[in-house]
Amino acid sequence: MQIKPRQHLLDIWQAMARHSFDDGKLVQESADGPSSVADAERLLCLLYPATEVPAFRLDQPDTSERDVLRALGPVGSRLEIPPNIISALNQFMRTHTGADDSPTFAGGHYFRVPGPEGLSHEQSQLGVVDSYSMSVTLCLATLGFLKVYETTTTRPEIRAAIAELRDATNTRLTSAMISLLRSFTVNVFDAESEQGMRLIEVIGQGKQSDRVVLQQFSRRLRPLRATIIESLTRGIQVDEGIRDESQLFECGWAWGVVRDAPQVTDLDGDIPGQPDGIADRLPYVYFTVVALDGIQDLFSERTLTLGLLDADQQKLAEALRLRWELSQQYWSAVARFGNERWPLEDLPWQTTGLQLESEYFSLTVAAILIHDLVRRKATDDDLTRTVAIVERLADRGRVTSRMTRNDPAIRLHHPGVTLPLAGSEAVGTQLLWRMTDYSAQLLKRIIQLATLSRNINAQDRLLRLAESTYEHLWTRRIEDADGAGLWDDVRAVYGESTNAPPRLSWSITERVTEVLVATRRLYEQQPIRSPELADLARELLSEATHLFGREQLEAPVVADGSRARAMRSIESRLDHARSLVDDRPATAFALALPVLQELDTLTQARTAATQEV
Repeated sequence: MQIKPRQHLLDIWQAMARHSFDDGKLVQESADGPSSVADAERLLCLLYPATEVPAFRLDQPDTSERDVLRALGPVGSRLEIPPNIISALNQFMRTHTGADDSPTFAGGHYFRVPGPEGLSHEQSQLGVVDSYSMSVTLCLATLGFLKVYETTTTRPEIRAAIAELRDATNTRLTSAMISLLRSFTVNVFDAESEQGMRLIEVIGQGKQSDRVVLQQFSRRLRPLRATIIESLTRGIQVDEGIRDESQLFECGWAWGVVRDAPQVTDLDGDIPGQPDGIADRLPYVYFTVVALDGIQDLFSERTLTLGLLDADQQKLAEALRLRWELSQQYWSAVARFGNERWPLEDLPWQTTGLQLESEYFSLTVAAILIHDLVRRKATDDDLTRTVAIVERLADRGRVTSRMTRNDPAIRLHHPGVTLPLAGSEAVGTQLLWRMTDYSAQLLKRIIQLATLSRNINAQDRLLRLAESTYEHLWTRRIEDADGAGLWDDVRAVYGESTNAPPRLSWSITERVTEVLVATRRLYEQQPIRSPELADLARELLSEATHLFGREQLEAPVVADGSRARAMRSIESRLDHARSLVDDRPATAFALALPVLQELDTLTQARTAATQEV
């Protein structure tokens, strides 16, 4: 199934608007209770394309396109849509603001508990990295939307709503960035501890002695260790054991604010409330990926061009950028450790702290590796090996292969992979976090790799894999009832393997929306240039240019009308082909062939006419 970003985004918008808006008002979802994560994901399904895709922009009503307006009919008319979106965003900000006027980042019904008793109110209100990261993306999209839209309206009530929303959004953005800083952690542990032995087993793959693996780890991670010691001063306490090179360590994001994380106090403006953390100092690869995805939006071209960050936020962004780079470098080094087979190629990945293993964890480590490949402009070898990994993950997750009877792979999709949240037992039963978006996350990483790859064979493999994965996901849309046209209906693909009823998932719907926006960026890139085709195209154009010059020399000065038009057409097409030969050699090649054929026809016609005379 070919991915059609414009058409499929319109389909999602139409379904989302039908489900979530009634006469221009955002409909509250109360079945499972409020969750700042789910509410942010729902709004991003609308706002992310509206701020990232020019054809879908809603901040300049006079330029809104007809098919976009038709899809958003329940949101309002052309002039009503922007004010109604502002009203919906203000509603979100008020809903997720505490009694002390500080933003809240409650996981809500996204948290799970092992038993049947259900969540307590205190547990449901705990902040989580998913909410911090989603809030960064949502707030940046909101600020960009307001910056453009406010220049198009003079209505006092709308400008008042814009001012209210801007203040709330800036406060929430600052608070989310502070919470992300306070959720970053470095976990130091002894090589002979249970966690240390497990890390050595993962990266050494049983091929070398523990002592040799420890020495290699120390040598390879020495520059990163030095950076952690010298640079991490805001929002984190680093165990002094990090200075001992005989100690192992991991870095990344815990599930929430870390216990005893110091408060951020060195900002110039008002600082939102900073609740005490309870999360253990244990990095999770899943929450690290979630944080990386949000933090990179702080450095996007749109954020920088529109100047969306104030002075305090820029200071926080620099501190987050350091952690963003450290995490990528650490997990990329661990994933590619050694000189032969990568640990990441040894599926499935085993976590060290929680001692779990799953293809989902392989996917999350691969996602961090892809972030790092983008950052440092990867080699062809790195890309080729990563492509093979995502192909295997698609197969092992039964995304591109058939599900067998009683296949354990179904658990990746339903009920999903479950993480215990270490430290959450401080407020009752230990909480769980469940990930059901394996297929959507896989597709997102495939598209990221395809965008990065400049190798024709690798990109072709990735595009075919992306189309297969997207077809799998598209089949899982809910057909009717609540959430029709959105995700997720696992039974549509794995009918005999699960009895899971269709259930609206804003998490998967938002991931698919992200994928479609990313696919548009992929299609906007220049095609990969083939040096071999470029050489052939130049040779064809050289011969065509020479023959065209000869034909001009031999033809009579006063030619009949049809011949003159033919010569002008040939000259124009030759000029056009020459302008494309560097960027699109295949197109230049295709344009040169009919020109050569036409020149040969003209030559034969002229020769025949000469012989008759």
